[in-house]
Amino acid sequence: PPPPPPPRPPSAEKVMMKPIASVVAGAAKPSTRALPLTSERSFTIASLQQYTNSFSQDNLIGSGMLGSVYRAELPDGKVLAVKKLDKSVCSRQREHEFMELVNDIDKIRHVNIVELVGYCSEHGQRLLIYEHCSNGTLHDELHSNDECRKKLSWNTRMQMALEAAQALEYLHEECEPPVVHRNFKSGNILLDELSIRVSDCGLAPLIASGAVSQLSGQLLSAYGHGAPEFELGVYTEKSDVFSFGVVMLELLTGRMPYDRTRVRGEQFLVRWAVPQLHDIDALQMMVDPSLSGQYMTKSLSFYADIISRCVWPQPEFRPLMSEVVQDLQRLLHMQFEY
Repeated sequence: PPPPPPPRPPSAEKVMMKPIASVVAGAAKPSTRALPLTSERSFTIASLQQYTNSFSQDNLIGSGMLGSVYRAELPDGKVLAVKKLDKSVCSRQREHEFMELVNDIDKIRHVNIVELVGYCSEHGQRLLIYEHCSNGTLHDELHSNDECRKKLSWNTRMQMALEAAQALEYLHEECEPPVVHRNFKSGNILLDELSIRVSDCGLAPLIASGAVSQLSGQLLSAYGHGAPEFELGVYTEKSDVFSFGVVMLELLTGRMPYDRTRVRGEQFLVRWAVPQLHDIDALQMMVDPSLSGQYMTKSLSFYADIISRCVWPQPEFRPLMSEVVQDLQRLLHMQFEY
């Protein structure tokens, strides 16, 4: 029989992982306009221009549906990541709504979530300042070239999946009220020296505003990492679970969620992979060739079973992230036993 799952972490550790809010922020009601309440540092536009060399292209890290992210180097040498929100996003949000958003993000503290360290709201511009992760994204590591993927062993990939799952478990089941990510994908999983960090947590209210929401559901579905219900404008914790299953598929196959260069039947990763997950021969053919067969067949089947439950078409049949965490812990335990 398979080994029993490892014991759950002691409750004392969980308490430490819960949102950290200052006394003042905790006392604030959502409707208050006594701002600012956040304990985060307020930056000026002038200082951020200095730190990013006037938001130069050389310092551009990446762009998304909400805005662009720049590398910022402070006078003391510390490096931060500055997310400059697009004007279309800023124009649909009032000052007090932005500050409420900052206060909410301020409470999200977890070892596998990128931490907010500051903000800027001046002259109609809104910026969020985060800690900087120097090793790029999981998407880049998996999809840039074969040499990068070869560095990711089977055990490393499963550990990455576990850490990302723990981040979502925290957002869904430990934050109050629960936080739906809404844009969970390998491009929002950043690589640190010793762990992974999930970015863009707490930004769902921005995605839900104005023109962004009109396209986001269709775009997320079209690019392969969004749940089917996205196209109907439905977003819940179970939608994040589906997107997590897509990331697990990326780790398994080394393929992108959507790849227009592949033959028609293989362009959408979920559609191509799911029917083969319970056929062991087909499953082994799906595995990323860069792994060179270095995995346990038993753990491969167990991993595929977790994926199939996460990407179930009906949201109500997908597992809670705490169940996924337990399964992945059991899977890693199985590997170490082996």
